[in-house]
Amino acid sequence: MSAGGIAAIIAASALLIIGIAIAYAVIRLGRAIDEVGGAVRDIAKETAPLLNEVTTTVELVNGPLQSINKVTKTMEEFSSKVSESASGFLDKNQMAMKAAGAVLTAAQLRKKKKGKKSKKAKNSRYVDDEEF
Repeated sequence: MSAGGIAAIIAASALLIIGIAIAYAVIRLGRAIDEVGGAVRDIAKETAPLLNEVTTTVELVNGPLQSINKVTKTMEEFSSKVSESASGFLDKNQMAMKAAGAVLTAAQLRKKKKGKKSKKAKNSRYVDDEEF
């Protein structure tokens, strides 16, 4: 056996080892791709029912929200009509405006008197306690 024959055997052995290593890597990569494909299929199977449930939930929530929206609009219209009618009534009837002003003034005076009476009651209580 000459040096060229030995070199050929070494080169063939090296190529065989490289081929085995590449085949092993390809087999491992193939298995990994199969696992990823299975995981994607599982996710797809679980996602479709989940999306259907989310859609159903959103539809169920939107129904009451639309009802609340209708009620809110109705209340807004009602309050604006009451405000307009009260404003129109007070604008047309000066006596009603004067009566409303008098009632408001009386209510404010009553509040002030209650505040002064409660302060006097508190102060007199402390004075009585000090005497004993």
